[in-house]
Amino acid sequence: MIGRIRDKNDIAAAIARDITAEHPDGAYVNLGIGQPTLVADHLPDGSGVVLHTENGMLNMGPAAHGDEVDPDLVNAGKVPVTELPGAAYFHHADSFAMMRGGHLDVCVLGAFQVSTAGDLANWHTGAPDAIPAVGGAMDLAIGAKRVWVMMTLFDKQGAPKLVPECTYPLTGLGCVERVYTDLGTFAVGPAGLQVFEVHGIDPDELARRLGLLDAVGERRT
Repeated sequence: MIGRIRDKNDIAAAIARDITAEHPDGAYVNLGIGQPTLVADHLPDGSGVVLHTENGMLNMGPAAHGDEVDPDLVNAGKVPVTELPGAAYFHHADSFAMMRGGHLDVCVLGAFQVSTAGDLANWHTGAPDAIPAVGGAMDLAIGAKRVWVMMTLFDKQGAPKLVPECTYPLTGLGCVERVYTDLGTFAVGPAGLQVFEVHGIDPDELARRLGLLDAVGERRT
């Protein structure tokens, strides 16, 4: 159970495993920079999922280690990756055309905040010393058929990242469908917040900590 895991790397890996269980067979999937790239390491053999990276590669494999490392094979976060049989390479502009043209079934992004209505804020905290990093997230948020977020539920100061309304600059409006976190899995959107699964915390306590007692819909634990 994720809630019993303490090491942040193990928590991220556990969230990634939860996400891999949800990908439909044969889906074309983009993984955002940072923790979402871990999903590539946990896809089972024969899943049929084709991973896309915005710097121009289809059928990306797990992260590369040791003798597998090829400096020419990296994902959008500059992490060395492997290639799977049938991998294809193309221009950066063609990759963005795939993103913007609705050709991706799912993208998995990190976030600073997600609202219960599905708004996404993941490029800038608004802090004076923060470095804006919108990248291709705005294209993915609008272009992918389904947008999932992978994040911790609370920030380092203990503030919720799943909120009634985002206070950080927005990446996209109403684009997020599902949120995977260390303490639970949630659906967001026009119907508000719904809890699919809770990890290591009482659902009522979780709602209290989120400050979303009135927003929590039907629980499906």
